[in-house]
Amino acid sequence: MTAVASKPVAARTALPDSVRVTLPRVLRSEWSKFWSLRSSYFALGGMVLAMIVFGGLFALVTANQYPTMPPARQAAIDPAQVSLRGYAIAQLVIGVLGVLVVTGEYATGMIRSSIAAAPRRWPVLVGKAVIFAGITLVVTEIASFAAFFVGQAFLASQHLDVGLGADGVLRGVVGTGLYLTVVGLVGTGIGFVLRSTAGAVATLFGLLLVLPVLGEALPSDWGDKINPYLPSNAGQQVLVVHPDAAATLGPWAGFAVFCGYALLALLVGGYLLRRRDA
Repeated sequence: MTAVASKPVAARTALPDSVRVTLPRVLRSEWSKFWSLRSSYFALGGMVLAMIVFGGLFALVTANQYPTMPPARQAAIDPAQVSLRGYAIAQLVIGVLGVLVVTGEYATGMIRSSIAAAPRRWPVLVGKAVIFAGITLVVTEIASFAAFFVGQAFLASQHLDVGLGADGVLRGVVGTGLYLTVVGLVGTGIGFVLRSTAGAVATLFGLLLVLPVLGEALPSDWGDKINPYLPSNAGQQVLVVHPDAAATLGPWAGFAVFCGYALLALLVGGYLLRRRDA
């Protein structure tokens, strides 16, 4: 009786190329999931509106009040910063979107399908972070430049407008988009860590809004050393058109520290993603 040769185990278990999990395929999947959610459109649209509307409103009010301002206040006006002040609202919107990109799947149970399709799990985190960061960066930069030009149009009535070529202006405009993108990535990392929309949003808002206020309550000896390194304080240095020469962190050094917080949140989230059940 002739023995039938069996195929090697590796040959039997190897996946065909058409179904093998690769990072480009995960990225395409995450791209489709991102644009399939109405919350993505609403959040990005709301962020753009917040940047343009609030920036234009602050510029309009500044231009109308300028003739009656005391000279010291007139001299303190930074036209570029006035146009970009909508970032304070936009950061909350984009941060919530960063959280929802992750926690929305946990809420619906879709995360199980994502993990089943990518059993190693890390491609899920990388895919979400890359797609979210890429889309957000493009949209936030467009919003930043739009807000700047709208604001300068209002300020031109009092001859307060500045151009992108002025010292520090281009960095401030580009930096606004960079800052908002990293805010969203911090939200994404916290979403992986907590897996709860309410908890992650509360934590993110605490880091961005509450922590700097608490830092101001520290004794001056401690506050001078700690406050510059708090997440939002460090990240917002890149938005400052005319940074203080005595500042502990320069614009790009502060932004690098803020990126470090985002990376830490994503690394912790990735570790827990691999360790915990879906």
